[in-house]
Amino acid sequence: MPKRAPAATITGVNVYLRPPRLSDAKAFRAAVRASTALHRGWTSAPGSPARYASFVHRYTARGKHPTHAGYLVFRRDDDALVGVYNFSEIVRGAFQSAFLGYFAFAPLAGTGLMSEGLAAALDIAFRKLKLHRVEVNIQPTNARSLALAIRLGFTREGYSRRYVKISGRWRDHVRFAMLADDWRTLRHNHRFVCKGPE
Repeated sequence: MPKRAPAATITGVNVYLRPPRLSDAKAFRAAVRASTALHRGWTSAPGSPARYASFVHRYTARGKHPTHAGYLVFRRDDDALVGVYNFSEIVRGAFQSAFLGYFAFAPLAGTGLMSEGLAAALDIAFRKLKLHRVEVNIQPTNARSLALAIRLGFTREGYSRRYVKISGRWRDHVRFAMLADDWRTLRHNHRFVCKGPE
């Protein structure tokens, strides 16, 4: 029986999410080191003490309407670090939108836990942060990330050439989005229903 998640923002059957803390630095940096091959060409995870501190400062949501909000994903059975979900450039007013970024850590990548974690992150986005739209941009050769977005019900909206500079190269991305209306429908029909913010 999975144990109760400590101070979780939102809890699923097998995972829980909460904002990053400075006290997570040792485990986080070890996970980044163990995931170097997994992340190569896809992301540049904050592996140094200074970059991790900056990451925590940036993605710890503050105030009623934060501009960034980040969440670490943990496995409930043993508190193992599974991955990260970040909402960046949260725009209010007429947009109510954000960009989603994510990455998994070895050795738990490919175990299905990031799917459950994404469902929890979307619950946060649409039910707690009250967003209308979440956009995710994925390199066209990143099969796992593409499969995750499609599996959770994101809609492909386009293709952005030379969109983001990663590891010194401008890289094309496929653009996907999820709307609050989409998630309301998918949440009730989805197998990844989470307990969390209303």
